[in-house]
Amino acid sequence: MFAAELPKEGTYDYTACWSGANNVIAFSKTHTAASYEMTGAIRSTTPGGMFDKHTFRCVGMNASLDGKNTGSTVCEAIDADGDKRLSYFSVGSDGKVTRENIVGTGKYEGMVASGTVQPLGPFPVIKPGTFQDCNHQTGTYKLK
Repeated sequence: MFAAELPKEGTYDYTACWSGANNVIAFSKTHTAASYEMTGAIRSTTPGGMFDKHTFRCVGMNASLDGKNTGSTVCEAIDADGDKRLSYFSVGSDGKVTRENIVGTGKYEGMVASGTVQPLGPFPVIKPGTFQDCNHQTGTYKLK
């Protein structure tokens, strides 16, 4: 059975969840930083929707210095066909997360997408040095 071909443009609506390990500097209550690596999976709100059942891995760093928060993450995602996407996430001083699609392979080559990222956590820490979280992402895309 072949997967249905994706529409050349449309919307996406999914929840992504992940788990990872972090390396934290807790210098003081007002000065912290962490680097991390994580892996996760995506489930589209509509089964079979854009980005449904993709898996991903990310590396990144966050810092909180005297109440000023910064952060950046680079993620690689792959679908069942082996086509990949590379995305860059950044945290603004207002705490808002933005995503930029950098490059893609196969069906994602030349893809343009924009949307919003809504954090769903924080979730409790089950094991020291690890983290688990999810976000909800919605937006539009256009394939080449």
